[in-house]
Amino acid sequence: MLETISPMGGNEPLPAYLARQKDADGAAAIVLALARALPPLADRVSAEALRGEPGAVVGINKSGDEQKALDAEAHDLMIDVLRRAGVRQVLSEEAEEVIHLNAEGRFDVAIDPIDGSGNIGVGAPLGMLFSILPAAESGFLRCGRAVVAAGYASFGHSTDIGFSLGEGVTIAVFDRSFGDFRVTRERLRLSPSTRSVAYNASNERHWPEGLRRYVRDLLAGREGPRGKDFNMRWLAAAVGDLHRILLKGGAFMYPADGRPGYARGHLRLVYEAVPVAFLMEQAGGLATNGRTPILDLVPDELHAKTPLLFGAAEEIETLCAYLAADPAQL
Repeated sequence: MLETISPMGGNEPLPAYLARQKDADGAAAIVLALARALPPLADRVSAEALRGEPGAVVGINKSGDEQKALDAEAHDLMIDVLRRAGVRQVLSEEAEEVIHLNAEGRFDVAIDPIDGSGNIGVGAPLGMLFSILPAAESGFLRCGRAVVAAGYASFGHSTDIGFSLGEGVTIAVFDRSFGDFRVTRERLRLSPSTRSVAYNASNERHWPEGLRRYVRDLLAGREGPRGKDFNMRWLAAAVGDLHRILLKGGAFMYPADGRPGYARGHLRLVYEAVPVAFLMEQAGGLATNGRTPILDLVPDELHAKTPLLFGAAEEIETLCAYLAADPAQL
């Protein structure tokens, strides 16, 4: 018989946990509002083609990616949630311009409503990324250090939310028998070293020589200059790799490369890289574009792209050293 958690036992419910956190800015209420929107979205993901065609292409977003039906559904849901949560304005991957919600709102939210939409319909990881900033005239064109909270959702065999209010990383899992999220990990910390690296090997031929040398040395294993064997992981969804790395350790790289349109990387700075970087730093890891910490970057446009390397601090420092040794790095 499968064992379930009783409503009176197990880990602390997320609403109670958030209620007792130090939260001078008030961002916890937005995290809770987003969390409460996740179970119906997870149900829609799990229903797949039983309820329409979530992978149907319905448009092209500002970044040039295909917008699928589930992208649009999740965007509409999250805009409604954030409007009711009192958010001032939202930058979404699925909208070209900033969406104005509540003129007197105290917070701005940047969000990727469905990350990894290329995986829609095949059972592979999907998720959501978001960051919360105090309302300011500069809106979303400001340094990532302005972020006061960030988080992600992961839709897999469980529905998880990971977040930080600036005091470490917390992960909660939706408990269907209880009808709410329960906190499973608090003040999560990454090991500084790793033997696991996530990257898309099909793009290697387009990379600068320093990065190709880094990969050659990984593949050489214990007989090579690194002196140890590595595992390779690639889930084709940044949020999936983020969740795995937070739970198991590791490193991730999606660098710039020589293909047309990829000279500045592919992942979006404001609503993908910045939330990841905030969580990484809160967990003791690093996130960089190869030269500069992601949170020190200032976007020059709303949907600006960036290379993104994140994960175990020692491995990211090693990776950056390989890039720095290559004068022709992109």
